[in-house]
Amino acid sequence: MRISTANRALTITARLARAVMAVRAVIGAPDYARYLAHQRAKHPDATPLSHEEFARERERARYEGTVSRCC
Repeated sequence: MRISTANRALTITARLARAVMAVRAVIGAPDYARYLAHQRAKHPDATPLSHEEFARERERARYEGTVSRCC
């Protein structure tokens, strides 16, 4: 069974995306896409933070040692 070039590219792209997510999790980099997915699923009526606000909040929490957990 042969994998088409398009499917192979998609597989490589998906693997790369997963690898990037894993590295970001290991180094503690905030994941805005995951935050947005959580907001949509758990808090559909709330207005999510902008990307800049999210980054500032995560940086503040990291350096001040505070934890922001909603659920």
